[in-house]
Amino acid sequence: MTSLGLDSYVVIDSFFGVPYIDEDEQRNEPVEHRYIHGGFEGTSTRFALCYPPAERWRGRLFQPLEGANAGHENVNTGPLGQVTGGLEMIFRMGGFAVESNMGHIGDVMDPKAGPDPTIYGYRAAAESARFAKFVAAQIYGAPTAYAYVYGGSGGARRSPLCLAYAPDVWDAALPYMGDAQDGDYGDLRLLRNGTPNFSSMFNVQRVLGDRIHDVVDAMWPGGSGDPFAGLNTHQREELANVYRIGYPRGDESFIAQPMGQMWLWSSMATRLQADYPQYWENFWTKPGHVGFDQPELVRDDLIELDTTVKRVLYAKDLLEDPTLQTAELGQVRALASLFAAMNNMWHIPMAVQLDEVPDGYILGAGIELTSGAAAGRKLYVLNGHRDVLLVDSDGEAANLRFTGVEPGDRVRVDNHAFLAYCYYYRHHLLPWEPEYDFLRVDGEPLYQQYELPEMSPFMGVKHTGRIEGKLLWVHHTHDSSLWPPQGLGFKANIEREYGVELAHTKFRLRWTENAEHVPPNMAASAPGRANTTYLVNYQPIIEQSLVDLVDWVENGIEPVDTQYDYRDGAIVLPATAKERRGIQPVVSVTANGGARAEVAVGEAVTLSAHAETPPGAGTIVGLQWDFDGQGAFPRTENLDGSQAEVTVTTTHTYDAPGTYFATALVESHRDGDISATSRRIPNLASARVIVR
Repeated sequence: MTSLGLDSYVVIDSFFGVPYIDEDEQRNEPVEHRYIHGGFEGTSTRFALCYPPAERWRGRLFQPLEGANAGHENVNTGPLGQVTGGLEMIFRMGGFAVESNMGHIGDVMDPKAGPDPTIYGYRAAAESARFAKFVAAQIYGAPTAYAYVYGGSGGARRSPLCLAYAPDVWDAALPYMGDAQDGDYGDLRLLRNGTPNFSSMFNVQRVLGDRIHDVVDAMWPGGSGDPFAGLNTHQREELANVYRIGYPRGDESFIAQPMGQMWLWSSMATRLQADYPQYWENFWTKPGHVGFDQPELVRDDLIELDTTVKRVLYAKDLLEDPTLQTAELGQVRALASLFAAMNNMWHIPMAVQLDEVPDGYILGAGIELTSGAAAGRKLYVLNGHRDVLLVDSDGEAANLRFTGVEPGDRVRVDNHAFLAYCYYYRHHLLPWEPEYDFLRVDGEPLYQQYELPEMSPFMGVKHTGRIEGKLLWVHHTHDSSLWPPQGLGFKANIEREYGVELAHTKFRLRWTENAEHVPPNMAASAPGRANTTYLVNYQPIIEQSLVDLVDWVENGIEPVDTQYDYRDGAIVLPATAKERRGIQPVVSVTANGGARAEVAVGEAVTLSAHAETPPGAGTIVGLQWDFDGQGAFPRTENLDGSQAEVTVTTTHTYDAPGTYFATALVESHRDGDISATSRRIPNLASARVIVR
């Protein structure tokens, strides 16, 4: 390997000390590369740099940003990185990879930086990228020609900041599944406000209980289309509210079994109660709040339990212990695996089994250790069932979880704060968000308002609409973590800064249909139906969009955006590929000519799938059928990749009564390559078959 000299590197940002390297080795997994790990003296900033063999490098830098709060520099090189393309994708595109912990280790602030959001928002990433270019010049003997930064979720919040505030480092950014509210932009020193929409989502789950499954059924293909049928007045009001705020229609199964949304609450719950105490007290003690005026709406869900620890659990225990492999713990296992992989926490006890079962609504409940070595530590329930609870928190508590906790240690489980959070959205209206106008009359709020809390500095820098370079924003229509309206704000902000015509030279917005916040294999399925029959893996769309971003920057080829309408908190996409544009195929499926068919056992049903690609998006290269909703996709149609529009018809018979969702999974490819292993752009559609 080329010997590296660091003495001539000049730090641009004076916050950072001189760089150091503590690992430099050749690796073959997951793909051949030179791995360099290090940091900057006097700071918590760490970086991991991965350089492909010289013959694979084409002068580019790609910098993936971690989601959530960040705090780790080896996500992209680990298993989670492979889910979103990882090193192989970056090397395919002729780049080397830069990853930073964004200036902090886990959820603990850099002692030198303190709460400075600019360090965590973009400055640590920028200095890491500058140093990576310096190293690349020594390894390859040539300068880096172009640099791209991208990321999902929290990484999508930070990547536009990188492009805006460090224009000397990157040429373009690709945020996907981000949030940038219209009007929530400005002074980079100001933290963003905490978002209240999840509180509405959790309240719907709480007040509907098992009736949420009727809502799911109504909104799935061939359903009634009326999600309010059979609900009482309060249930109807809360469901209508979550739709008005922007919850994606058709994704209600993730209200029934939420994923990582609870993380936002757990990551700020202790700070919210300490720094903004008035609301949490008034909710239970003052008129104008549900907890005081209508206690019957929350009384049955209250938990106040003092009990003891039976055992602490690691993610591996949840995945392998035979006593924990129940269907009810499926979401606990999925989330434990996700967070352990994302945060490298396989060695940290993330869950607990209690000696008593809390009686009440357990999600979001606080768990305070009241004896033992961890006494005083406060944690919050991400997910759980009966006596098994998966937790998270903020700061050092988030890093430790149940470290140091022993069987017999006492704990207090209390959910007063979270039940107040369920109505938080009423009392913390975002003034720039039209989605919340239904809670105002003549511009005045219906409910008493409280100071809008600031988010953590790890994620909290406000956006700006003024950027250099290019930005391609990708958002999902079925994301229950970052809802469709949250994908609109950056477009509004940049058009406000530059005007529509000039903004179009800098910004494009693409929509992905039928994609959630994580790929299907990282989320639990709805009862009786595999999630691969209603969700797609969005990684190929991100990769194709990165390729298009490169073409935009380097060759002047403008990327195609997606046409859409926005009304009543919902994104509505045109029905045809020609009208919709973008890069994703448009798919429809019928059973006996309709969205729903009723047949007898053994009676053949005719299934038809129609798929078409938008202009310039290539051709259809794959079509698979799943007939029973189990996600096996046993039938593959024989396509030659020459057609941009196909209609395929088949018949199927069912040998048992039941409700089935016949699904066609379609893939397109820009070059019509039926043998391609990457950039196969997916979409799907289903029809309901009732077998009597």
